[in-house]
Parts: sequence; C-alpha cells; structure tokens
Amino acid sequence: QVHLVESGGGLVQAGGSLTLSCAVSGDILTVGAMGWYRQPDGKARDLVASIDGTGDSKYGDSVKNRFTISRDNVENTVLLQMNNLRPEDTTTYYCYAGVVSRNYLFQEYWGQGTQVTVSS
Repeated sequence: QVHLVESGGGLVQAGGSLTLSCAVSGDILTVGAMGWYRQPDGKARDLVASIDGTGDSKYGDSVKNRFTISRDNVENTVLLQMNNLRPEDTTTYYCYAGVVSRNYLFQEYWGQGTQVTVSS
C-alpha cells in the first residue's frame, strides 16, 4: 500500500502565495515522476506541474513563471510553491506519484485533493 498525504491548501487573496506539500509513504522501492494536477468543476484534470527523479520539471502554460515544483528524494515529498495567485487558480489540486513497489510493480497513485481558493 502507498499513501499520498497532501497539505497546504487554503484561502488567499489574489496576488498572494501558498505552498502545497505531498508526502508519499508505504511500500516504496523508488518514486518516479511526481506532480500536481487540478480539476476545475466540469472540466478535465489538467497538469499544473510535474518533476521526475532527476529534477526535470514541466509546467502548465497558465502557471509558468508563477509556480515552482520541487521534490525531496529522501523524504519522498513534492512541494508546489504558488506565487502571484489568481482567482482562476481556484480549484482542487491533486498530488500524484509514480511508484515502484518493493515487488517491482509500478503504479500511479493520487492524493485525496486539497482545495485552493483565491479571492479577488
């Protein structure tokens, strides 16, 4: 079993900052790509940012130059620093991780989601 625990969501004014954190624990041999997606109501889940085991990162177009993703490969955590937040960033954010378990099986896991609300 692998568990993803997210934290750091909340309410912030436009222009403010939040940091989301996601900790991966359980039956882990290694963690591959980690990242964050968000899913506005009635829309598909979109990539916010991802980072692989070497530190290479990707960002969705709407968050480039505002959000920064980082990871700790020892603690198996991923952080999303969100600056200059806009009302349109309001939605639920989901952490994900690609995990190879100790029996060498690969599976993707998702967190339960954390709400980010940006007031205008």
